[in-house]
Amino acid sequence: MKYMMFVVSSLEPDAVSDESDVNLWVDPLDAAGKRIIGEVLAPPKQSTVVRVRGGKVLTTQGPFAETSEVILGFDILEVEDLDEAIEIAAKHPMARNGQIELRAFMDWGE
Repeated sequence: MKYMMFVVSSLEPDAVSDESDVNLWVDPLDAAGKRIIGEVLAPPKQSTVVRVRGGKVLTTQGPFAETSEVILGFDILEVEDLDEAIEIAAKHPMARNGQIELRAFMDWGE
């Protein structure tokens, strides 16, 4: 199963983020083929929101919705089941400093 793993944090976290051991998390997963890709995203203020309304393309700089939490990055996991995805997510440094959201890829009945 494939899971998208969103790395989420508050815009103003309670504690200083400690990702000093992120490579201890990444390297074994990459070696085992469990982590397909992962990236850190640019800050939300650098995002562009695209909407089409009345046939016109509308763009907004920065996040469209006011929120206190933002997606900092993502990883795509290839695992046996949700339990394995949870085990992997729980070891990510941001699970201690923020939160990890797991979302399964949709099964289109392949």
